[in-house]
Order: sequence, then structure tokens, then C-alpha cells
Amino acid sequence: MAVTKNSKSSRIVNDFSITVGTVNGSGSSTANNTILRALFKMGIPVSGKNLFPSNIQGLPTWYTIRVNKLGFVARRDEREIIIAMNPNSFARDLADVQPGGAFFYADDIKQPITRDDITVYPMPIKQLIREQNDLPANLRDLVSNMIYVGVLAQMIGIDLEMIRSALTFHFKGKEKPITLNYDAVVAGAEWARANLEKKDPYYVEPMDKTHGMIMADGNTAGAIGSIYGGLQFTAWYPITPASSLAESLNEYLPMLRKREDGKHTYAVLQAEDELAAIGMTIGAAWSGLRSMTSTSGPGLSLMTEFMGLAYYAEVPVVVWDVQRIGPSTGLPTRTSQGDLSFSAFMGHGDTQQVILLPGGVDECFEFGWKSLDIAERLQTPVLVLSDLDMGMNQWMSKPFEYPETPLDRGKVLWEKDLEELKGNWGRYLDVDDDGITYRTFPGNKHPLAAYFLRGTGHDEYAKYSEEVPVWLRNMDRLKKKYETAKKYVPAPVVRNMRGATIGIIAYGSTESAVDEARYLLDKENGIKADFLRVRALPFNKDVKKFIEKHDVTFVVDMNRDGQMHQLLTLEYPASATKLVSVAYGDGMPASAKWVREGILAQYKKPTAAKAAAAKKVVKAKAASKSAKTAAKKPVKKAAPKKSAKK
Repeated sequence: MAVTKNSKSSRIVNDFSITVGTVNGSGSSTANNTILRALFKMGIPVSGKNLFPSNIQGLPTWYTIRVNKLGFVARRDEREIIIAMNPNSFARDLADVQPGGAFFYADDIKQPITRDDITVYPMPIKQLIREQNDLPANLRDLVSNMIYVGVLAQMIGIDLEMIRSALTFHFKGKEKPITLNYDAVVAGAEWARANLEKKDPYYVEPMDKTHGMIMADGNTAGAIGSIYGGLQFTAWYPITPASSLAESLNEYLPMLRKREDGKHTYAVLQAEDELAAIGMTIGAAWSGLRSMTSTSGPGLSLMTEFMGLAYYAEVPVVVWDVQRIGPSTGLPTRTSQGDLSFSAFMGHGDTQQVILLPGGVDECFEFGWKSLDIAERLQTPVLVLSDLDMGMNQWMSKPFEYPETPLDRGKVLWEKDLEELKGNWGRYLDVDDDGITYRTFPGNKHPLAAYFLRGTGHDEYAKYSEEVPVWLRNMDRLKKKYETAKKYVPAPVVRNMRGATIGIIAYGSTESAVDEARYLLDKENGIKADFLRVRALPFNKDVKKFIEKHDVTFVVDMNRDGQMHQLLTLEYPASATKLVSVAYGDGMPASAKWVREGILAQYKKPTAAKAAAAKKVVKAKAASKSAKTAAKKPVKKAAPKKSAKK
């Protein structure tokens, strides 16, 4: 039976979600990423979210692709198209299809179809894969996923050439695996063309919304950014979802960091645990190497004591925390922003850690090199807080902007500097009144270059001291350094909307959900909102100005307790009553739905008097603008009157 298309009036084009339900370890990742990249290559804005279990193999896993012509790529709760390949999640998948949606399933799953408000498409996966004569028997289970890629492509309109291009990218141009997989795609598409009648309304059509964009994950971007930032040493211990960051270093360092003599200018060590990893990283940093480690919440907990040492001894290290949901082991394969408060004060005693908060894959790259610069400039640990959603999932992104400035090694004294100073210097002596002192590297040949690295009480010359005035001077200087950090950390991103009545503050991977929520609040609720995305701690003056500008500012957190809201309240107690927490942490990536509903649940319309005053301000500004425009226009001179006489 040939495919018959719905009338154009009932077509829904480039605005829906596709979810594939499979089994962990079944090899579906290649198939799902092929769909994602093919759609991206068609110029359609897309995002891919992988929901997978924390065991090695056997439990249900879901991969959701969102297609959105307006460019919104946050997670959605609605699923219009579902492809069911797993008997154990079949009933759940069937129940999750939106009314009017499409349900594709492997026809060897013999379970009842209990709904009549959706379109059902059975697929003879096993039969079609057996007919692939050139396919080795040991590859049939893996390649069988490509059958549903072909069926879907035929039914919604994915360009097969784009699928082949996606496979070429995935298999790095190796013709044999490309052909084996593409043949299965074609078999699925041809079968669907001959046997299925199109009854659902969902289609894709080429656009031009991805021109100049790339697809990447945050862990890979962070690794490459660190390499471009001069990274020399990494020690790490495997942990989900941070492992792929260090694995990406192993992949890209040999490609990007070459010497003519073949010698390595870097070291990547897998330590025996997180304690060893951070200890090695601190040791390498003290010796003058640009050093980094990566982990997630449980590993970060183990690193706490060493982080206190690095803070007090003033050793510049970078720690990437790819957050997952806790506490304890928690949900290892779910995302969260639950480490923010812990990271801000990491270490016992009075500590304040510098934190960078990338909001997208491009900023993961940028903060990869920038974090190393900031750590050495400030001589302090710098934490980069990403999360599982940003780190492991594929995102559309602007191309990476490579650093054009030289490495910032901070305040380093070399032999000639010490000679000019006649050796009169102190490792913890603040001569510039910014809280940042000077240091030397091991290997400096000047006889007065050496000093002891101390995590115990010390004076300005790194000598052991328990004297109260000395202790207080040192702690006050560290406080001053944290204030100085405001000049070096990334400033927040602010996006204003004309006529806005409220403010929204968020950070990290929630940006896409907040952008969409703002659009919906404006379009469907008549509420306009300004938006500030925090990119670093300590907060700078722009954050304070934003809060003071609005009568109410909603603070969006992907955790239970509203940790950013807590930190802002501590920082700006006078404005605490203006801040309203919108926090939610179920392990799923943020969606526009819960951001919007969270704001609406606590939104109070401005009083009539305030609304009228706001209108007057808008009108006054408009009138002023009109007056200025009129004043700039040249005055036309009246034409001379013509005489009646000739």
C-alpha cells in the first residue's frame, strides 16, 4: 500500500517530539544519533535527551528528539511520536503517546494495543534484518535498529541523503559500516513506502535554522577548551557523568598537542580514587603545570579536604563537576544543579570558592580555557559546574570561539624579577592591595626563590605562625581576593523585554527552558519577563542591579531547595523579599512547562496603581523618543510666494 499524505491543513511540521524506547546496551545510540544529526543537517533545530539506567545492561532506556521550528530545544513532557522496541516498557510507551500521535513498534512484541486515539504502525524488524544478506550474523541485533530509522524517515519525511551523511560522520568515513547500516535504513524505508498508510499529522521539512551551527556535547567541548587553554596535567577517576570529559582529553590531546620530536607535553592519569586524583592535581599545579580534574557529586565530596588545602595554600587548580542528582549515590544517570551550595563553601572553615557556570556547549569550551586563566590569575581553585544534561547530551551550538589572547599565568616571579627585588619578596605578601600575591615555580634558580607550601597557619613569608594578628591578616586578604575575583570571572548575560514586569534569574543548562517559558508567559499569559543568567560566583554588580530593578525576581533552580535563591539571599539580604524561588529537582532536564507553572503559581499581578504608573513611564519614554526624533529632522523652509503679476 502506498503512503497517502494528509491534507496540508492538518499537517504539523517541524514541531513535535520523537521518543525511542529500547533496552540499555542494545546499540540503539548510533541509530538515535543518526536521526538527530540527519534532522540537524536538514536545517531543523533539534535536541536529543538520553534517559538511561545506571546499570550496565538490560533496563529500559529512552531517547527523545525534540524538533522545533522556533528553535526551542528544552525538554518537553509531551511525546507525539514513540517508537517501541522494548517489551518491558511497551505498555508505558503506549500510554505516553499524545492523543493524535503515532506509535511505531516492533511487531514481534505481542502485547495488546488498547488505544484508538492514536495511529499505530507495526514494523517487521526481525524479518527485514534477516533479509539483509550482506550483514554478518553477529551484527544483526545492533544494525536492526537502523530498520526503525528507515521506517521513521519514510513516514515523516527525513531526507535519506542526510541520514547517509550522518552515518558517514559517525563512522568517520569508513565505507563498510556506513554501507551495512545505510542498507538497513533503505530496507526500512522501502518497506514503509509499500506497506504503511500515513495517517498521523507529523512531518519534517527542510529549513535553514542550523546554518553555521554545530552539534556537540558539553564534556567534549570542555575537554577541547581546556586543551586550547594550555592544559598540561589531568588526574581523574571514572564516575558518571564526568568520565567522558577525561576520555575526550585522551582522544584529542594526541591530535592537538604534537611536538616534532614526538614527546608528550601533557599527562593524563587515571588515579585509584578521587582523593588521589585531586591530590595529584594540586601537586602538579604547585609545580607550575596547568592542572585539572573532573568528577561528579560523590567524588567532589571526597575531594573536600584537599580543596580546602588548595584554597588556603593558594594553589591554582580547576575542578569540573558534571552534576548528577544526590545526595549519596542518588540517581547516577539523572541530571541536577544540586552541588551549587556545597561548592560555594567547599572546605571546612571560612572558604569561598570561585565557580563558573556554563550555560551551553560553546561556554563549556570557553570556560575550559578561561577557568585555567582565572585559577592562575587568582591563585585559587576554580570549580566549573556543568551537569549530566549539558555534559552527555548532544546540543546545537554556536561554533567554538578560540582564545586569541596569550595564557594568563598570573603573578609569577622569575630569576630576573627576584634579582631586581634583591630577593625581598614574600609568597603570601600582598603588595598590590588586591589580595593576590606573587609566586615562583620549582626550578627557579634564584637562591631565594624557594618557599614552603603550607596548609597550616603561615605569615606573609610562608613561615609557620599561630599568632592571631597574622592569622587574621591572611584570612582578610583571602576575603579581599574573592572580591577581586569579580573583575575576572564572566559577567552575567542579561536579556530585557520591553514592558517587562518581573525578572527571572537562572544559570547553567536551564537557560533553554527559561527562554521558552518567557515566550509562553508573554504569548499566553501576557506576562513579560527580563532574564539574567548567572555565569559565575562571586556575583558582580549587574546581579544586584537586576534584582533592585524589579519588584519581584523568580530564581530558577534545578534542585529541591533553591540553592541559587539561597546564595542570592545571603549576598543581598536587603532584597531578600524580592526574590522568589522556583525550584524543582526530579532528575529530569528542566522544561519550559515547570518553569512557567512554577512562576504562575507564585505570580501576583501588579496593583492597578503600579500598572498605571508603569504605563505612564512607557508613554513618557515613547513621547520623549518622538520629540528627540522630531528635533533631529531638518526644518523645511516655506517656499516664496509667487507674484500675481507677470
